[in-house]
Amino acid sequence: MPDISVVILTMGDRPEALARAISSVHRQNDVDAEIVLVINGGDPDRTRVDAVIEPGGNVGIPAGRNVGAAASSAPVVLFLDDDGELLGDDLLVEISAAFLAREDLGVVALRIVDERGESSRRHHPSLRLNFDRSTDVTSFPGGASAVRTEAFVAVGGLCEQFFYGLEETDLAWRLIERGWVVRYCADLRMRHPRTTPSRHVGFYRLTARNRVWLARQNLPHPMAALYVINWTILTAIRARLSPPALKAHLTGLREGFQSSPRQRAPMSWRTVWRLTRLGRPPVI
Repeated sequence: MPDISVVILTMGDRPEALARAISSVHRQNDVDAEIVLVINGGDPDRTRVDAVIEPGGNVGIPAGRNVGAAASSAPVVLFLDDDGELLGDDLLVEISAAFLAREDLGVVALRIVDERGESSRRHHPSLRLNFDRSTDVTSFPGGASAVRTEAFVAVGGLCEQFFYGLEETDLAWRLIERGWVVRYCADLRMRHPRTTPSRHVGFYRLTARNRVWLARQNLPHPMAALYVINWTILTAIRARLSPPALKAHLTGLREGFQSSPRQRAPMSWRTVWRLTRLGRPPVI
């Protein structure tokens, strides 16, 4: 059994970046790592990985990562973006050691740095923007994270209907409700080019829909209402100069209220308080 499985999801459209991502895994010292490549499209190089999964089309990020995790055989699964790169040749050893040292650790969130070695606000899983301080958090960046397989399986993995956006927060909340810890580790780093989330097709619609789902499925009713209202106001302010973005957001809100990805299972008020103590009450 390998020490860690690295699941890389690709659309097959970034061959050079994918090659760097794979090479960064092969460079790792003193660890038995397997690479599982999930092909959501295209025809990427398959020769340098241990397993290849082809779902038959673009099934979305959460579904792609779920099938990759299911094909893995290690106690820890690292999700790595195909345009990401592990920094440091002992990174996987350090990740494995972190899980061995703490039995309640469910997720390790890596620090993401860009081409200039800087971290952006949107990649930090806490409102307390201290990039150099490791701390327990309430969410994590999906393509720069490692999960304990036992915990991932216990909560049913990522919600596949989300397709793109907020699936990590949904998973984190469900893990924390079960008593698992999500920890941001400032000294464990990966490189990812600086980008904006709005580059993804359907970003505004999917984010709005998924925020409604996130709230409806996971939060007590009063908190769910506050969460959706708060983010609707915030998005309206941010998108006030872009009528198409605002229209897409409203379309997503409607879809979120008209559909549901799974049965409602609201977290306890104890978990709400735990999230609040961690610096991010589930209304922002």
